[in-house]
Amino acid sequence: MITFHRQAGTCEIITTTKRLEEVAAILSQQAEIAVDLEMDSLHHYREKVCLVQISTRKESWLIDPLALTSLSALAAPLGNPDILVVMHGSDYDIRSLHRDFGIEVTNLFDTMIAARFLGIGEFGLAALLRARFGIELDKKYQKADWSKRPLSREMCAYASADTSDLLPLHDQLRAELVEKNRLEWLEEEGHLVCQARVSEKDGPLFLYCKGASKLRGRSLAILEELLQLRDRQSELLDRPPFKVLSADTLLEVAENRPRSLHELSQYRGMTSGQLQRHGSGILAAVEQGLATSEENLPQFPRGVKRDVTEQTKERLKNLKAWRERFSRELGLEPGLLAPNWILEAVADTSAGTEEELDAIPGMRNWQRRLFGEELARILAMV
Repeated sequence: MITFHRQAGTCEIITTTKRLEEVAAILSQQAEIAVDLEMDSLHHYREKVCLVQISTRKESWLIDPLALTSLSALAAPLGNPDILVVMHGSDYDIRSLHRDFGIEVTNLFDTMIAARFLGIGEFGLAALLRARFGIELDKKYQKADWSKRPLSREMCAYASADTSDLLPLHDQLRAELVEKNRLEWLEEEGHLVCQARVSEKDGPLFLYCKGASKLRGRSLAILEELLQLRDRQSELLDRPPFKVLSADTLLEVAENRPRSLHELSQYRGMTSGQLQRHGSGILAAVEQGLATSEENLPQFPRGVKRDVTEQTKERLKNLKAWRERFSRELGLEPGLLAPNWILEAVADTSAGTEEELDAIPGMRNWQRRLFGEELARILAMV
């Protein structure tokens, strides 16, 4: 058994299937457990879960998926609807658990979402633990390469700290949500987060490149060639794409179309090392983009602009004014209470009836119950 010591006691690192099954049996007897993950997305081409931290009210464990052939033993406690899984900022962790291990969470309490529903401005875990318990989290290893072994004692202590105090934090936040009649909001949001899944990239890479939408035709074709080059090099080097060549550099190259290494060397972000490693490949990608035939030039997909009537504009103005007043009254961020896309969809309805609100994709039940009648009243004014 590998252990390390924190101020609160001993934490075990799980590296064998037998011991994982024993811990899973313990977890299956709990009413609630705290969970967090560490990944290596900043260091490798293909991201993976490198550590799973789990705490009960008395014990903590670090589960090492790189030493285990399977984490299937965790599927039962994490997927048990009678066991509350407490996480902080859980969306991507939920996706990653399913992507890497096929594990689903069915009963979630996200302390970050809870804090936001309580109107807490600083809702990061470090800020919450500091404010609630005077605990200072050391974020030194936030960007560490968690795929490296062995893990240092300091890294283990850092990882364990992310779950060891989550359950007491949950207790406080839950009580405050109950007091404000907002627990149902959190439960609905948690149910939706549990359904989140990692989606595979489909189509050209420029669809996933920030800033690509401003390019047209041949420049977009060049950008796609550059992104394909970067992706191949990233996989070969086992590095994240942004660490091989920045998107800003590729966008500048696509727009300006350099034809020589000297020209290329003038671009921001193009270091001498990158020029030596990738310069000839970049110039070849530019040539390939330039050689793309007119009929094969790509286009960035753009939504059809709808005609907005003056009545709809006036409705939206009134809805935003209402949201500003109501969010101040509740002490919530306006965008959390009712994001713009909801107000725009409501403004497009005929009268904001219950049936029309039910038909708005993504609108929450708690939102309909909280202010559905008020939305209909505002629409009736115009």
